Amino acid sequence: MNQKLDLFLNYLVVEKGLSSNTLDAYGRDLSRYVDFLSQQGAVEPAQVTPPLVLAFLAFLKKAGLSPRSRARTLVAVRTFHRFLMVEGYATGNPTGQIQAPRTLNSLPKTLSPEEVERLLAVPAGPGCLDLRDCAMFDLLYATGLRVSELVGLRVADLQLDAGYLTAFGKRSKQRIVPMGESAIEALRSYLDYGRLQLDKSGMSPILFLNRSGNGLTRQGFWKIIKRRALQAGIRKNITPHTLRHSFATHLLDNGADLRAVQTMLGHADISTTQIYTHVTRERLKRLHEQIHPRG
Repeated sequence: MNQKLDLFLNYLVVEKGLSSNTLDAYGRDLSRYVDFLSQQGAVEPAQVTPPLVLAFLAFLKKAGLSPRSRARTLVAVRTFHRFLMVEGYATGNPTGQIQAPRTLNSLPKTLSPEEVERLLAVPAGPGCLDLRDCAMFDLLYATGLRVSELVGLRVADLQLDAGYLTAFGKRSKQRIVPMGESAIEALRSYLDYGRLQLDKSGMSPILFLNRSGNGLTRQGFWKIIKRRALQAGIRKNITPHTLRHSFATHLLDNGADLRAVQTMLGHADISTTQIYTHVTRERLKRLHEQIHPRG
């Protein structure tokens, strides 16, 4: 099974073009699955039965994984077994009739416009790291980029005079994203003064660099935004996508077209974007309850 798992992961890279983050998630989930099967004596696809898959899901629940994490793992397992069938390694899919654990559709956490302004105002110094963080935060809020897209940006992807950038999203899909004047100004300051100090070799094509002159990672960005949020007095649980969620929610709050937001976010399916309409409805409901005489 380990050999077939390697073939499957290679298939995801070559045929599906999945991002490294998605590939890592598949690898972690399926390695745990294959290890569990091995412990149960199932070393060939034909030995895997629906009760065995259900036992694996029960094992994940006992280990403390949330319904959402278990559902994600089942998607990976189901896709793996479908691959084994297509490639002729198996004659059936033991996950065919297994339903995913029920999950609650938690709404994305966002910042209020006032909190966003406080966060953007924190890295206000003239140092290279302040200029970098200011440019990153301003750009994220102006464009709604995924953090993986942000840290993957190259200097050549920017068209500051034209006011847009080229982003490469999931499965390397390319899209053009407009930027506002505030983000453009922050980027110019970073490029003219901050980045020159960080690019030790003078040869890096990556836009946002760390102290060592290497490209930032998603984890590195997460540490930065959590630290800056504390400096801004924001006690909410900040995630790498908080500014992306805030970008979408604030656009819809101010009357933006859902299709336009979908395009800017790079969502393949508009149903993914519609989660933000639930956020705005919840806010309106709370506002009504607080203000209306009979709320």
